Amino acid sequence: MRIAVVATCLGDAMFPQAPIATVQLLERLGHEVVFPADQTCCGQMHVNTGYLDTALPVVRHHVEVFGRALDDGVDAIVAPSGSCVGCVRHQHAMVARRAGDEGLAQAAEEGAARTFELSELLVDVLGVTDVGAYYPHRVTYHPTCHSLRMLRVGDKPLQLLRAVRGLQLVELPEAEVCCGFGGTFAVKNAETSTAMLADKMANVLSSRAEVCTAGDSSCLMHIGGGLSRLRSGVRTVHLAEILASTDRDDASTDIVFEEASR
Repeated sequence: MRIAVVATCLGDAMFPQAPIATVQLLERLGHEVVFPADQTCCGQMHVNTGYLDTALPVVRHHVEVFGRALDDGVDAIVAPSGSCVGCVRHQHAMVARRAGDEGLAQAAEEGAARTFELSELLVDVLGVTDVGAYYPHRVTYHPTCHSLRMLRVGDKPLQLLRAVRGLQLVELPEAEVCCGFGGTFAVKNAETSTAMLADKMANVLSSRAEVCTAGDSSCLMHIGGGLSRLRSGVRTVHLAEILASTDRDDASTDIVFEEASR
């Protein structure tokens, strides 16, 4: 299969190891991966903050860039981010129709139908749960709000994690409760966000996990920042990095990080 990767803004600017791991994983599984170099933001942060007029050209650019990729023979589009895929599926056409651009809305819907969050692509499209990963650590999984409530990925990430050799998957208490990030929510409602984060961190620590994983770098940034300030020793690692790890990586996600930084 020929697959186009959406790196996401956060992946491009702060956490490149997640999109890099996505590429490594898909290529290891035998797929051709392409990266449209003129991609930018999907527009999620503009829409979620209420700047719909500002979001329109951003949405148009995303739809056009990945529309060309589909025209060039790409079979599917993947992003290591449930929130970005949620924006593509549930907001792009809405933004276009609000502006009276039905052509853009229809093109957005066509692209959205071929756009998947990583665990969706692996389990539902590629039909694989065992990706040949090796990660000998005690891991707990946080289901992010957009993947859980907008995309309804269900237990697909858990299916993938259960098949990873060496990985001990431990349950996260109150897993489906939001971590408190929510993009600008964490800034505009800092006290509430901090209280929600404190609850999430307490549950992560009670699991006695070495690693907390999720499908969104934004939530991992929020949780990881809190855990680092506590000097807890618990790391946050994107799901893609765990699935890309093999015994050749010396059981360390640092291998992916080092490749991303060179």
